[in-house]
Amino acid sequence: MDCLPGKKGDRMAKRLSVVDVDRCVGCQMCMFACARRTGEGGLASACIGVHSAGGVRRGFVVIVCRACADPPCAKVCPVDALKIRQGGGVELLRNRCIGCENCVKACPFGAIFWDTHKDKPQICVYCGYCAPYCPCEVITLEEIAEVENAQHQ
Repeated sequence: MDCLPGKKGDRMAKRLSVVDVDRCVGCQMCMFACARRTGEGGLASACIGVHSAGGVRRGFVVIVCRACADPPCAKVCPVDALKIRQGGGVELLRNRCIGCENCVKACPFGAIFWDTHKDKPQICVYCGYCAPYCPCEVITLEEIAEVENAQHQ
């Protein structure tokens, strides 16, 4: 993928967006794909969340990092382990993280998950690996400029 953190160039910053949550059938394929991106099976290492909104009739909630322009998670980190990413969102500097969980509590969207085995946060790296696995096209990887332009129209 061309959007992994740390790559240099003139590419636009990207973020994962929920296109239409009403399309979600709760299959969690996006979560499985995200977890597999790191080489692990199951759902425990996913950086995206899907859960019921209160029964099948109520649909599902899809939780993704919104790539905030001024991320509250980064503000509360006492050791600056969350580096603000150009275009919004954060990049986790694992070697600095002390496992305080302040970032999890600060995220207003609940989009920072916790790895209990590593005692570190799991935060979307905006790679978009999960999006093609969604059979209902609920999520997509978008350039942040595209998202901002659509919001202002």
